[in-house]
Amino acid sequence: MSDAFAQAFKDEARELLADLEEALLEMEDNPADLGLVGRVFRTMHTIKGSGAMFGFDDIASFTHNVETVYDLVRNGELAVSKELVNLSLAARDRILAMLEAAESGAPADVQRNEEVIRGFRALVPDPGEEGAPTVAQGAPEKVEAAAPMVTYRIRFRPEPAIFNSGVNPLSLLRELQELGPCRVVANTCDMRTLDALDPELCYLYWDVILSTCAGRDAIDDVFIFVTDSCELSVTVIDDGSVEEAAGGYKKLGEILIERGDLTPEQMDELLGKQKKFGELALEAGLVNAATITSALVEQQHVKEMRQERQAQTQSQEAASSIRVSADKLDLLVNLVGELVTVQARLSLVAQELKRHAELVSVAEEVERLTNDLRDNALDIRMLPIGATFSKFKRLVRDLSAELGKEIELTTEGADTELDKTVIEKLNDPLVHIIRNSIDHGVETPEQRLAKGKPRSGTIHLAAVHSGDSVLITIRDDGAGLNVDAIRAKAVERKIISAGAELADREIWQLIFAPGFSTAAKVTSVSGRGVGMDVVKQAIEGLRGSIDVKSEPGRGTCITLKIPLTLAIIESLLVQIGKDRFVMPLAMVDECILLTEKEIEQGHGRDLLLVREKLVPYIPLRKMFRIEGKAPPIQQVVICQLEGKRVGLVVDWVIGEHQTVIKSLGRMYQQVEGMSGATILGDGSVALILDVPTIFKTAEGAA
Repeated sequence: MSDAFAQAFKDEARELLADLEEALLEMEDNPADLGLVGRVFRTMHTIKGSGAMFGFDDIASFTHNVETVYDLVRNGELAVSKELVNLSLAARDRILAMLEAAESGAPADVQRNEEVIRGFRALVPDPGEEGAPTVAQGAPEKVEAAAPMVTYRIRFRPEPAIFNSGVNPLSLLRELQELGPCRVVANTCDMRTLDALDPELCYLYWDVILSTCAGRDAIDDVFIFVTDSCELSVTVIDDGSVEEAAGGYKKLGEILIERGDLTPEQMDELLGKQKKFGELALEAGLVNAATITSALVEQQHVKEMRQERQAQTQSQEAASSIRVSADKLDLLVNLVGELVTVQARLSLVAQELKRHAELVSVAEEVERLTNDLRDNALDIRMLPIGATFSKFKRLVRDLSAELGKEIELTTEGADTELDKTVIEKLNDPLVHIIRNSIDHGVETPEQRLAKGKPRSGTIHLAAVHSGDSVLITIRDDGAGLNVDAIRAKAVERKIISAGAELADREIWQLIFAPGFSTAAKVTSVSGRGVGMDVVKQAIEGLRGSIDVKSEPGRGTCITLKIPLTLAIIESLLVQIGKDRFVMPLAMVDECILLTEKEIEQGHGRDLLLVREKLVPYIPLRKMFRIEGKAPPIQQVVICQLEGKRVGLVVDWVIGEHQTVIKSLGRMYQQVEGMSGATILGDGSVALILDVPTIFKTAEGAA
């Protein structure tokens, strides 16, 4: 088996497992929704078939057992319960674990797999009971080809004495169910009264509607040993073509005529009356209730299978996509970044040689094409954040149950797109924030009822575009932040002095201090003071910011502002002495002049009056110990940080610049105030300023 095919299966399986988890959580809230049950069944069926095809027999065998139980649910023989959902989520985790074990070469936890399967088997009725199905054992046969899905009508009427030959008709029906989506209707019209019933005879016959890719031969193989002791008819009623899927559906009377249950003359006679056709046929004694039920089941089954095929066809036509390795995308973006650098150099040379009009024209054309290529390359790496949001439904469900709370997660803006690298780095910070909201924010049902709140709490997760950034909001309707408790803990930890006068907004920011926690005791969820400081570091590492708002008794809202991409950013190019620096343009509010007279008016304090408001500033020449004398008129770049305006003093502001971010070498990674570097058009290197770190360093030195 090709490694490429195996990897393709693993990638597809991970996507299917993510969709499976989402479907299971929705099914828990809507247990009567057969569409969700079908979605879970089809996902399991796909994983089973693909796993068998590509040699993952352990996954195919394990999933086959789960799929069989869900087939019982689809047929109304087993109800959706919380226990079933819990087992299904555990099964989903085991399939993922088997995938990871296959990649790492480590052995899978067979004992845990068996525990989950035993849990599923315990849900199935006792095989000794009349008509009770059993969970299939062992791995299914490998899928050899992806043939079209064809729907068959099968009438299986065994001879009354079929039991004498040792044949159990139920085992044949179960074999049919393994071939694909299947609906079975038992016809009881030949059933005798109790005093005339012979327990050694079979009085039932069955109508089966089966959709399968296995073909007619597979159906014939099921009945190969009973062909002489039964009446068997197999008819194609839907060949799986797109044209059929787009067409209309057969009426009840047409199905009954096609099966031979009615003649055309009988149907014409009934159509002249004002009742529903099925009711008329029953009243006239032409058919029995089981026959009508069987025809209605066939009608509904064909309709659903056509709709599913049509949706799949539309999805395939709309997607027209290919799977590309993330490493290849990263390489593409890196190459585009190099091209942006070369293009900047070409534009600089063209400007220096303005007399060569043709060279300037070519440089402008290359710049336009480079910009388009850059935008398209970055757009390829953009992914909707909804996939990340859906992961947290499971987190909220499991953790709230562990803490004895009732919490619902709602989401908004799932289609908001972010660079895949940003999304990957956002996962851990969001997990920390949501865990804290569950543990510290939302109260227990009893506490909420005592406060006049609904028994169940809510955590709302939302994302929306804002310029070149995305705002991600995590809002709960819990107790809110306790300002007094936060202040007391900060004084105890000597983070602030006892007499410090702080606004609520400043107190809220204390929760991000290292080692800070107001939990009364250490639990598996919180209390160790590890989490929110890590959140802030991670967000700042993404060149983002974090804002907190809280209202006692009403809840807390945390807003993350994250740049769309980390590869190429719009920035402001500045100069201090002979050195040039860049800073993210998204943080910049405005640029103003700073004269020597205004510096003197500050009387040694680094404050500047801007439109009747004092703005503190940081002289970067002094902070970076750059030698030489500053020009008589400097410039202040005013940035927005955590709701505050802070100025950075530079010699000159050169202008906007497209910055291709390059990481610093190991020797310079610990240098405070720098987050990376970029290559300018003339080949020189400019350092990228880490504005939040510069602000914190200056604040600590004050």
